[in-house]
Amino acid sequence: MFFRRAKIHVATFDELIGNLKPYGMNVQNEAGGRVRVDRNGIGAVIHDVPGGQRPHVEKAGLVMGTETGVLVNGGYQQFWLTPTKKRAPAQAAQLKELHAFEEDLKEGLGISSLYNTSLGTTSSLHLYDRLEERDAPVHHAKPWEKPQPGVMNR
Repeated sequence: MFFRRAKIHVATFDELIGNLKPYGMNVQNEAGGRVRVDRNGIGAVIHDVPGGQRPHVEKAGLVMGTETGVLVNGGYQQFWLTPTKKRAPAQAAQLKELHAFEEDLKEGLGISSLYNTSLGTTSSLHLYDRLEERDAPVHHAKPWEKPQPGVMNR
């Protein structure tokens, strides 16, 4: 006569990937337990996170050959940029498809959709002209930061 709570089923990685097929997504297994998911030219790579956590989704973007180009905001225009530095201008239809793809992907994987990302597409990089060196890993010294020869530093 004891009441027991039903055990909550934690979906496996394969079950979560199987949830994506009703959304019209193509699924391809890759090396290292990674899975490439794409639909209408937009794709992302998903890999399992051990410990019962939700899978990690790499940034979704435009499929350009064998690579996925991420969305970059150049200030004057948005464009796609691949890891091998191939660039292509982003078109309105592609941005709408990217937004729909990301929302369906989150819903299929059971990942919560955040308010700011549900409003529209977000860029992974911002390369405005005045912010040119902001994302650079190395700090280049400005002329006024270099020590002057013959001047003693205190």
